[in-house]
Amino acid sequence: QVQLVESGGGLVEPGGSLTLSCAASGGTVKAWYRQVPGKQREFVAAVTGLSQMTADSVRGRFTVSEDSAKNMIFLQMRNLKPEDTAVYYCNNWPHRYDYWGQGTQVTVSS
Repeated sequence: QVQLVESGGGLVEPGGSLTLSCAASGGTVKAWYRQVPGKQREFVAAVTGLSQMTADSVRGRFTVSEDSAKNMIFLQMRNLKPEDTAVYYCNNWPHRYDYWGQGTQVTVSS
């Protein structure tokens, strides 16, 4: 069973920056997702190996990078907005594992 551990979340002011980390064991990890209470979990961004794939809502602000040797991916978030507030999760792409990690909370507020 794959294990996914997200970290790096916190409280950030609008316009600020934050970088999230995801460590995976037992499988590859290629993408970030996020979820707001009461709403569907949504795709954020992925490492394709060819180019960045990002949701329209974060295009130009979020960047995914990976350290394949460590089986880790990162999400660099810039110009954060209140609507970015969510629990962020990592998983694979395009075929997701059934298992989700604990996620890491990102709160954008002044």
